Amino acid sequence: MAVPVTDPASRVHPVKARHFVRLKLRVIGNNFRGQAWRAVLFVIGSLVGLWLAATAFFGLAAPGLAGEDRYALLVAAFAGGLTVLGWLLLPLVFFGVDETLDPARFALLPLSRRTLVTGLFAAALVSVPTVAVLVALSGLVVTAGAFGGWPAAAVAVLGVISGLLLCVAAARAMTSAFASMLRSRRVRDLAAVLLAVAAALLGPLQLAGLAAIRDTDWDRLTGAATVIGWTPFGAPWTAGIDVAQGRAWAAPLKLLITVVTIVALLAWWSRSLESAMIGTASTGSAKGKPEVSGGAVAQLFPQAAGWLRRDRFGALVAREARYWWRDARRRANLITIAVIGLFVPVMVNVGGQGFSIDSEQGFSLPSDTSPLLVSLSMLFVGLLAAMTLANQFGFDGSAYAANVIAGIPGRLELRARMVAFSLYVLPMLVLVSVVMALILGEPTWMGFMAGTLIATFGAGLAVNSFVSVLAAYSLPETSNPFAMNSGAGVTKSLLALVAMVATAATGLPTVIAAALLGDAWLWLGLPLGVLYGVGVALLGSYLAGDALDRRQPELLTAVTPRR
Repeated sequence: MAVPVTDPASRVHPVKARHFVRLKLRVIGNNFRGQAWRAVLFVIGSLVGLWLAATAFFGLAAPGLAGEDRYALLVAAFAGGLTVLGWLLLPLVFFGVDETLDPARFALLPLSRRTLVTGLFAAALVSVPTVAVLVALSGLVVTAGAFGGWPAAAVAVLGVISGLLLCVAAARAMTSAFASMLRSRRVRDLAAVLLAVAAALLGPLQLAGLAAIRDTDWDRLTGAATVIGWTPFGAPWTAGIDVAQGRAWAAPLKLLITVVTIVALLAWWSRSLESAMIGTASTGSAKGKPEVSGGAVAQLFPQAAGWLRRDRFGALVAREARYWWRDARRRANLITIAVIGLFVPVMVNVGGQGFSIDSEQGFSLPSDTSPLLVSLSMLFVGLLAAMTLANQFGFDGSAYAANVIAGIPGRLELRARMVAFSLYVLPMLVLVSVVMALILGEPTWMGFMAGTLIATFGAGLAVNSFVSVLAAYSLPETSNPFAMNSGAGVTKSLLALVAMVATAATGLPTVIAAALLGDAWLWLGLPLGVLYGVGVALLGSYLAGDALDRRQPELLTAVTPRR
């Protein structure tokens, strides 16, 4: 009797979460192949992250090591709550989210939504930030074990693990939801406003919190920590402390709150993930086509760039200006600049020792704010505004090949990119100087604040032109504006640090002038700042343009995504 032979290749093995993890590790390894500098940056960034995590570990374990039971709940609730809040908002406003496995690439595969969400979620846990958070928050296990023994430590372990899952799920759900909003032209303005408001609320809340802490006592803080402990922000982190302090009944309830929140976030993520895979975004109907005037070439120039000449330089500026508004990834960076531009100077100048909230006098401003302090805050805003260009060619990706083929001179291209970016950023900087002058009640300071901002911004344009040419990296081909390749987040952070230090050093003459000129700086700040900023930017484009001419092929290779 013949024995049927089963072909092993014909067997269909179900896709598991481990397959996504292995795929991510394989992609990470391929990205580092032939890119030694990228691997070095990844190792350095990982070591720095682990060092910071170890420092946070001892800080969270301090109540247990010192035997201070009073502070255990406070540390767990507030540190854990800030951790969850950071995972919610920081990917939106600065770091981005790892998108090594782009969900859109799985659209044509026969995978259920549950399998896809589970696999991508498991792959998201394999990253340096998750390991760093796990190490840092493990300090809560030490504190819980010191006061409640191994039962409290075991519950704290469950709380830390579930809290980490909550952080990753929150980051994925938030970035995926906002990515879907920013892809839709109908709601992109609403998404921009919501993102700006959500991030801008951190400043006033922090100001109010700092002012309230000065007048509060530990009993009130303990009450606030207790309330936070019953929310998803603090529930996983305080469960072990509750067992240690004799409230064992609260631990299962808090873990249940955490699990329910994770399930809800994953369900939210799965809905937005499906739209990201099939690319459904309303682009509006074609009702009432606008009347074309001025020819087809004129229609390529946006209104903000209508004054440009119809030559090669003008065409480059017009193209970049359109990209900065229509590309969701670039638009997200513009929103970040707008939010941080107001947040930083308000925190520095209004959040000082003189700021207070009194029941009788209400809100009072500091009386020791000086032009020198304001210039320092403006210096920081200016360098942050220009920092977006540290990887400006990465936004183009493989499309940069068109510029290489056309043989565009490096100096011309860098100047065009500077002008296009400045069309959006310079009005924001002027608005920051006007708003800060009104808040501080010093309208005569408006000029030197604008001059300091423009001078630092010009210095940042020059510095980041060099950084973008010498240290560019590729971005994932995805519609998620907050996505980053694995390891690119570390690269982005290190490049941002280098660019910030170099820009601060280049823009330091404005602060020195504010200290030496005194009251004269109030009137000389604007013209001198504009001259210095424009001059440094032009010099930077001249020098970095030569480097761009020599490195065009290498730059194209660096910014082209590797499949």
